[in-house]
Amino acid sequence: MNSSMLTLHRMANILVFLGSMTPLMGHAGDLMTIWQAVVSHDLSYQASEAGYRAGQTQKEQASALWRPTVQVAGTAGRMSSQSQIDGAQFSAPGAFPVTNNANFNTSINGGILQRWSLQARQPLLSGDRLAQGQELDLKAQMAELNWVKTHQELLLKTARYYFSVVLAQESLRVTLQQQQAVEQALAEVNRRFQLGDVPVTDTHEVQARREAVAAQVLAAQADLTIKRQALSDITGMDFEQKILMGPYAGVIPDAGAPLKEWLTEVGNQNIDWQTKMLEAEVARKEAKRYGVLASPSVDLVGEVESDHLSGSGDYGAASNSMRSSLVGVQVTIPLYSGGLRSAHHDEKSYQAHQAEIEADRWHQQVLLETRQSWLGVSTGIQRVEALNQAVHASDERVAATRLGQRVGDRSTLDLLNAQSDAASLHLSWLQARIDVVLNRLQLAALSGHLAETDLMAIDQLLSVPPVEVGEPIRSPSPNIIPHP
Repeated sequence: MNSSMLTLHRMANILVFLGSMTPLMGHAGDLMTIWQAVVSHDLSYQASEAGYRAGQTQKEQASALWRPTVQVAGTAGRMSSQSQIDGAQFSAPGAFPVTNNANFNTSINGGILQRWSLQARQPLLSGDRLAQGQELDLKAQMAELNWVKTHQELLLKTARYYFSVVLAQESLRVTLQQQQAVEQALAEVNRRFQLGDVPVTDTHEVQARREAVAAQVLAAQADLTIKRQALSDITGMDFEQKILMGPYAGVIPDAGAPLKEWLTEVGNQNIDWQTKMLEAEVARKEAKRYGVLASPSVDLVGEVESDHLSGSGDYGAASNSMRSSLVGVQVTIPLYSGGLRSAHHDEKSYQAHQAEIEADRWHQQVLLETRQSWLGVSTGIQRVEALNQAVHASDERVAATRLGQRVGDRSTLDLLNAQSDAASLHLSWLQARIDVVLNRLQLAALSGHLAETDLMAIDQLLSVPPVEVGEPIRSPSPNIIPHP
């Protein structure tokens, strides 16, 4: 295949790719559709949901600690029993006199035992149960916070994976446009070289540029493949040859409030910080369970027990039956545990102190992340404006350089450099818009308020990528106003 045929073949492939760039969905609900797929497919989300439901059972466990417990027990088997009483006093009604120093012996060898008992207990006072119930309630709250955290982390993860594909596909799109421009320039240079209008060095320079751009195309294709696969892994959807919509136009959200207000909101509502504080409180409740005041307990108890043993022994056939019942109050006061309780108390106290320090450290960390995200939104908006102006200026430069190249004032390499700079600026502009969107989502997550409605708002920014074959890349006019 000669050079001209190869050039036409490459251009045909580029035109087919660019012409087939249709959106994944026909509606701006692209991101929400993917979010629904993530919810039904992501394994970490499903595991977290199961953990949440398990944690909520701890509330019922806490309530059950103060309810009465009833148990029944039964025993059957073979049993031997020997009893001997010496020096007893015996008396009986009637003519039998009182007898001192009487002896009583019973014997049952290998008899049949039948035993059953019914026991009921109602806790009345217990420092241990009180602390344990409070601990279980706190753990249920932690499970709920962890569930909310997982939900918000998955929202952020979905947005980040989604926009990583958007940026990768845009990088490939503009690189392919550069490749098309280089192919057109090479065909033009070859034609003018044959006419003697340009030196051979021009052809070498354009050929070198073509190979460099071809390498960039391969790298962009590989990057897009990886980013698509990552999104496919969490959604179960196939994104091969599918084009996602991006934030090419529309109002990008601002911070919505001053930094001071965000710091106050995050300082009080951040989910990670709340979880750390609950961990410290759980450790304190665990320490309280081993304290001196938690040791005694008072229970209302009731019990019915029956034993029946029958068989034969040393003195002939015999049987023994006993039945007892009890209703009363039981007081339990541990006196000495070998130092085990005090050691447990010290351990949990140190763990509570450690958890408090970690909560304070985490509080500092989330406030720092809040500052970073807030500045990412505030300065990001200004950066978008500046890059938007730079893109327009770069487009004008491409147009002027193209005109200069036609009249001989600019070389073909000058035109290719101008087009390459315009493409880089366009990618930087899109990256800046995506960064603002992601930082705004991060702010909502840090304050504990990130929800599906935030993704729905972002959907309004999404549109089909512009396809401009052979034309300079143009950015929409600035459209940045405070987010409602």
